[in-house]
Amino acid sequence: MDKNNKKSDALLYHSHPQPGKIQVTPTKKYATQRDLSLAYSPGVAEPCLEIAKDVNDVYKYTTKGNLVAVISNGTAVLGLGDIGPEASKPVMEGKGVLFKIFAGIDVFDIEVDTKNVEEFIQTVKNIAPTFGGINLEDIKAPESFEIERRLVEELNIPVMHDDQHGTAIISSAALLNALELAGKKAEDMKMVVSGAGSAALACANMYVLLGIKLENILMFNSKGLLTKDNPSLSPLQLQYAKDMPQMSLAEALVGADIFLGLSSGDIMSPEMLLSMADHPIVFAMANPTPEIDYNLAIATRKDVIMATGRSDFPNQVNNVLGFPYIFRGALDVRATKINEAMKMAAVRALAALAKENVPEQVNIAYGVTKLTFGRDYIIPSPFDPRLITVVAPAVAKAAMDSGVALNPITDWIEYEEMLLERLGHDNKMVRLITNRAKIDPKRIVFAEADHLDVLKAAQIVHEEGIGYPILLGDKEVILELKAEIGFDADVVIIDPKVNEEERRNRFASAYWKTRQRRGISFLDAQKLMRERNYFAAMMVNEGEADALVSGHSRSYPSVVKPMLQLIDKAPNASIVATTNLMLTARGPMFLSDTAININPSADDLAKIAVMTAKTARMFGIEPVIAMISFSNFGSSTNESAAKVREAVAYLHKNHPELVVDGEIQADFALNQEMLEKKFPFSKLAGKKVNTLIFPNLESANITYKLLKELNSIESIGPIMLGMGKPVHIFQLGASVEEMVNMAAIAVIDAQEKQKK
Repeated sequence: MDKNNKKSDALLYHSHPQPGKIQVTPTKKYATQRDLSLAYSPGVAEPCLEIAKDVNDVYKYTTKGNLVAVISNGTAVLGLGDIGPEASKPVMEGKGVLFKIFAGIDVFDIEVDTKNVEEFIQTVKNIAPTFGGINLEDIKAPESFEIERRLVEELNIPVMHDDQHGTAIISSAALLNALELAGKKAEDMKMVVSGAGSAALACANMYVLLGIKLENILMFNSKGLLTKDNPSLSPLQLQYAKDMPQMSLAEALVGADIFLGLSSGDIMSPEMLLSMADHPIVFAMANPTPEIDYNLAIATRKDVIMATGRSDFPNQVNNVLGFPYIFRGALDVRATKINEAMKMAAVRALAALAKENVPEQVNIAYGVTKLTFGRDYIIPSPFDPRLITVVAPAVAKAAMDSGVALNPITDWIEYEEMLLERLGHDNKMVRLITNRAKIDPKRIVFAEADHLDVLKAAQIVHEEGIGYPILLGDKEVILELKAEIGFDADVVIIDPKVNEEERRNRFASAYWKTRQRRGISFLDAQKLMRERNYFAAMMVNEGEADALVSGHSRSYPSVVKPMLQLIDKAPNASIVATTNLMLTARGPMFLSDTAININPSADDLAKIAVMTAKTARMFGIEPVIAMISFSNFGSSTNESAAKVREAVAYLHKNHPELVVDGEIQADFALNQEMLEKKFPFSKLAGKKVNTLIFPNLESANITYKLLKELNSIESIGPIMLGMGKPVHIFQLGASVEEMVNMAAIAVIDAQEKQKK
């Protein structure tokens, strides 16, 4: 994809369907006149008067306690420099999105039009009563240091400049574990730092707190080693300046134990790496190009322990591991500041988490059997769902122990449960799915590639490294559309109707042999192979593609028919069904069967439940299954309810490993308080249901489409269950995003089937 089209996509993303990335959503009812009179005049006067009596009640009656300001003047926007306050706003909105999805924290982004330190400080102080915390962002050094220092001293809410401390905290956790793996002590280490900006200085400051000696640190900027005779150095840089002659980076690295890079790409050569001490620790964090390429580094030295800022290499130093959870813990105890004790608590919590057994969801995201603590895993993954329940409590406890917490936590179990509830708002599943697919991309047939949206989806799949598209359709139309959208990659294009006689006959012969005793003639088979869905299915059957996706332009029944005719069921599968993965506010949920079986029997329902459970585990989710009905545990003798009861009885007897129960109404299944009060005997009591099996197609199909349209819930599916090959069918008119997600599912399905 060329630069102009990337630009077009980015601009379209930010401008449609409405400008920007964040919005304000009411948290209270506002439907009636009574609601509005409570929300505003006259009812609003009551909380105002209470706060006037005791200013601390602002946390009781307003959003202040969960509201952070992301504030910048746009003078040091990552990769863009001094672009001004208005131009920095998309970045600040993006930071707000990360706060929300990772920690449930609401954000107002504030862009301040001044480069004057005193004006900036005064502006932030004037608006501080609105917020529970201040995240300073993209402010150039050295002003950023003074601004943060003053605001920390003069405000009574948490303040942190994440550009400095985020990288310092995450890399410090990595350093602790790297030192342990290398069998080295911090106080003995010789460290070389390339970069002398705010992030590098903050990292070095924190490493000193971990035990690295100041005299053992050599720091370089773009002009060379920091020396005391350099009049241009700031006071913060001067503490790392040396009273010695200039030397090159290569000379400094001889015998060094640690290299910290926060400068520019490809400045470290293999020879420089080879000159370092045994088990060198290399944090090459320039983005997008590290100071030394990861693959080059590990090929040069097998004993290197390396981290980068890149997500496609092990040990990514990613600020999202820190700032959401640091502010979460600080807000939850109403800390008056984020102090060194709280930062160090985050460091040690992250370092310790990397040594614990990794959840299956994280293993799946990285496509490995088991991630374990070692050279390729010294810091947790951003996919790790435990981050919020490990880092936030550690920060909160440190705030309490250091005397800056105004609202100490007393029930830590209840606090962890609250944090887990916040996690339900974080839909990491799409990132997990695409990341998993990228690990081992497969050949995917897009059977309707002469439709613009399908081609756009194929383009994204190719450019994101999810898979290798094979485009079926009218070749001239596809080429025209490719040119129109800037899809200039050299991918396979096949028109089943043109110049494909040999392959059509070969596919027809193979198909005829399987259907010749079922009323299909060879001539019939030849005709069918001119139809793209039959042709696509045979490509997968014959090993010329690994997976296929189709259905954007035709009804589901018309597309599923050739798949069921040509593709065998999976081994030990006696039924084919579908499930939809719904990314809801309470977390991912599987709904089955949404597309195939109109009125499944009790036996069918049991099999659908087992297949759905297997699919949930494929994505690292332990299924908790409710078998849905209009009846609760025998309250109706209707045959529809009876078959669900029968399916549950079969599952309890033959699959005791499954957490499953029913028949049960949907509201009781999803409301734990109602369930425990009315049906405490249920196997679902005290558990969070994440899988719903419906008694018939219409209830499942209607439910998932209502959820999708009324609540704007993202749906991935229908995901085919029980097929012997990776074939997946879109709903008619599926969006580009939905098709990309389904293509990723098809790749993962192919990966799983390849293992068997």
